[in-house]
Amino acid sequence: MQAYKLNATIDESGHLIIDEPLNIAPGKVEVIILQPVPSLESATGTSAESQPEKPKRQTKIKALQGWFEKTQPAPPDFDPDQARWEALKEKHNL
Repeated sequence: MQAYKLNATIDESGHLIIDEPLNIAPGKVEVIILQPVPSLESATGTSAESQPEKPKRQTKIKALQGWFEKTQPAPPDFDPDQARWEALKEKHNL
């Protein structure tokens, strides 16, 4: 499967509008939509009323439920490979 990165817009009626022509063969495609999430620094409204309620993550392990409710989702720029490398450097004094 070949991947393409394009810019697009969702209009008020919910239709996807691709902003540039595609040079690919006609046929069925699979579409994955990534919507940017505003960061805390760029958010202008910081009141608790303007922020949506955080969805609760469910777990079958009751001991972890409180921990899940207190955690924040990973930031969009989080790189798990970089985090692993930093942990290994610290562990092995590199």
